[in-house]
Amino acid sequence: MHGFHGRLLTIDLSAETYEWRALEESRLRAFLGGIGLGTSLLYDFAPAGVEPFSPANPLILTSAPLVGTGLTTTAKYAVVTKSPLTGFIADSLSSSFFALELKRIGADAVVITGRSSHPTYLFIRDKQVEFRRADHLWGKSPKETESSLRSELGDTGVRVAAIGRAGENRVRFATISNEGRHAGRGGVGAVMGSKNLKAIAARGNAAATVADPQGVEAIAEAMRARSLGTMTAKYREIGTVANLAVFNRLGTLPTRNFQQSTFDDAEELTGESLVENNFSRRYGCASCTIRCEHLFKSLAGEEQRLEYETLFALGPLCGIQDSTTVLEAARLCDLYGLDTISTGGTIAWGMECAAKGLLPEASGIGLNFGNADAVMKIIPAIAQRSGLGELLAEGSKRAAARIGGETGDWAMHVKGLELPGYEPRSLKTMALGLAVSPRGACHNRSGAYEVDFSGEVDRLKTDGRRGMLVAASEDFSAVLDSLIVCKFLRKCFTDFYAEAGDLISKVTGWSYSADELKRAGERIHTLKKLFNVREGWKSNDDWLPPRLLKEALPTGVAEGVGLSESELREMLQSYYRARGWDESGYVPKAKLSELGISM
Repeated sequence: MHGFHGRLLTIDLSAETYEWRALEESRLRAFLGGIGLGTSLLYDFAPAGVEPFSPANPLILTSAPLVGTGLTTTAKYAVVTKSPLTGFIADSLSSSFFALELKRIGADAVVITGRSSHPTYLFIRDKQVEFRRADHLWGKSPKETESSLRSELGDTGVRVAAIGRAGENRVRFATISNEGRHAGRGGVGAVMGSKNLKAIAARGNAAATVADPQGVEAIAEAMRARSLGTMTAKYREIGTVANLAVFNRLGTLPTRNFQQSTFDDAEELTGESLVENNFSRRYGCASCTIRCEHLFKSLAGEEQRLEYETLFALGPLCGIQDSTTVLEAARLCDLYGLDTISTGGTIAWGMECAAKGLLPEASGIGLNFGNADAVMKIIPAIAQRSGLGELLAEGSKRAAARIGGETGDWAMHVKGLELPGYEPRSLKTMALGLAVSPRGACHNRSGAYEVDFSGEVDRLKTDGRRGMLVAASEDFSAVLDSLIVCKFLRKCFTDFYAEAGDLISKVTGWSYSADELKRAGERIHTLKKLFNVREGWKSNDDWLPPRLLKEALPTGVAEGVGLSESELREMLQSYYRARGWDESGYVPKAKLSELGISM
């Protein structure tokens, strides 16, 4: 088998046993790798109705056929589990050298179940798995854990994925971190912490082969050249923080918990300002020529990675205008292992509750919009589940349910996952994409916002085409996330499905067409939906927060624009029709048969 190892490693932490199993070629062909393979394994390994913090909930790490091929941006791996934040599928991606080492252990996927009786880390070396005590690592940051394990194992080539205090304390939006990168959304780090699993260290030498080395290298060389063209210039020159100024100008920058769509004090937080005043250096993931990562100088004097979503969530969303505060807040999230979007979203919810007198315990720290000191205090409290942090560690959906009253109206989430930095009322295609995403409010599993920004549609109005456009975007993302190719490379393809199909053929030796690849994307997305249905999804889960459907935008070029319930329902129906699902959003048996999915 080329491109894959055809092997699955299952690990039982309770019994401290492991087993190597064969992965059938038919599964790999149908679901590729990454998110697709992880979704397929989750459906099989997770018992129906399993509690996310149950030992039986599998934590699944998957590689992909393009990892290790030399194709730019493909050093990525996926983490899939049942989310403790949403109760549905959690599928996260992370990149860099750990992804390459995971592929080299000789497995296409690792499925971890059970719960250790004590803090543990796994050392996977070639075909062997060692269960080691991690008491001395408990409480350390992911970065400290990585350094400690390399020293302890006497091998600087060991790559480590670890959780911080947030994962140890089962904060429902905790991350898994490796080399400063994060599998961030949905609380995958909390699931890892619930298993008393502090870290996974990997070291291997099992290189996967490709069927046509010369053909693969020719494509890789061409993609390296394209990756340095105009399509990626923004990412290379400023990074994703460039989005903030653009979104503010277009009236689509969520501010003060989505009460506004522009931020009057945005100037200091723009990408241009950050590069001028705080820039340290550019960096890139392993196997990446784009090198989009920009490191900035934090208040602590350390280099801090900053992306648009982190900048938005810890800045305008919380009314924070000071760049040094945002950088320090980002550093704290990395230190403790917290998803920055859910952290900012939940803090912003708490700030609005405090402003309306509904969260008296927030007064002691002054949890108000724009209060930098309060943000610095509440992030460690969330990670340690202390004081008010105990409530906020549950995420905005559960916190609002606990406080009650109207607080749920401004808990800005979908299915429990806090919204990213796109204002749905001024991006109507994106609004639909957020509502229907199996992952919850997600900008990564659908590029629906690109349609709005492209001018192909009127972003301030709805129409019957949005369902088809969102479905196509989701399927496209499913393929990217399963091969795995970074989304920043997506526009470097002239004809993505044809070129990617040819690439898979050269890597695996299969005859893999563009149509088959399109169908794989639809199959992967549909299986995510089926998992959610099995775990209790109902039609009203495909919906948006009340604020977005009751209040028109008060600021910006889109001032006065709103999104009504009837408009959202019409778009939902267009989406279900485009998918071939019934009017309630369920998948008919005929569609399963068409996609080759057997239940």
